[in-house]
Amino acid sequence: MRVSVIIPTYNEAQSIGRVLADLPADIVTEVLVVDSNSTDGTPEIASKMGARVLREPRRGYGRACLTGIANANAPEVVVFLDGDYSDRPDELPLLLAPISEGRADITIGSRLQGRRSAGAMPAHHAFGNRLAAGLIKVLYGLQISDLGPFRAARADVLRALALEETTYGWAVEMILKGARAGYRVVEVPVSYHPRIGKSKISGTLKGTVGAAWFILSLIVRYYFRRRRAGTPRPA
Repeated sequence: MRVSVIIPTYNEAQSIGRVLADLPADIVTEVLVVDSNSTDGTPEIASKMGARVLREPRRGYGRACLTGIANANAPEVVVFLDGDYSDRPDELPLLLAPISEGRADITIGSRLQGRRSAGAMPAHHAFGNRLAAGLIKVLYGLQISDLGPFRAARADVLRALALEETTYGWAVEMILKGARAGYRVVEVPVSYHPRIGKSKISGTLKGTVGAAWFILSLIVRYYFRRRRAGTPRPA
């Protein structure tokens, strides 16, 4: 199974080496580090460690992921992983197992169902994720606990979903479109640890509230878009 790992980065020099070193070399076919104008040497470190570095000057988590997908070399499965070492790359087999066994089309690493180190996820961050997951259950009938960034998906499913969000809303867009299209979205418990470096979104209460409001609005917006357009089904 050809597995491409996409890692969006912005000033992750303190952590990117540990992330790349812990990826299981016997499973991963290629690693694409999509960098958004880092000024701390992140791209140079990643390149020296064998990753293919893609420069994406336009900011946005979703934009970086889309750039990675567009440049991946014929993968069967695409994995998305943050570059701050809060998720552990050596747990990648946990995400791939349901897909390789034919039980899932998309897998999401749940930080709330797995083991969390002390201080890894602030209470307001955990609450926001539970709230969004609860709304998804009510509106889409999908039972999940977290919107974690550590996830994997079949490449053909990603193409069919036609993802387009360029911000951090991209992560929830994948879940919403996957659920409404009838793809099998399976949650897998993963461990979660304090990030290395400062969070770009959830490091402050203000940032978390802003992100939560955006994500909750997106969940509701896609729900009503589905009702107007009808529910597509997978081929």
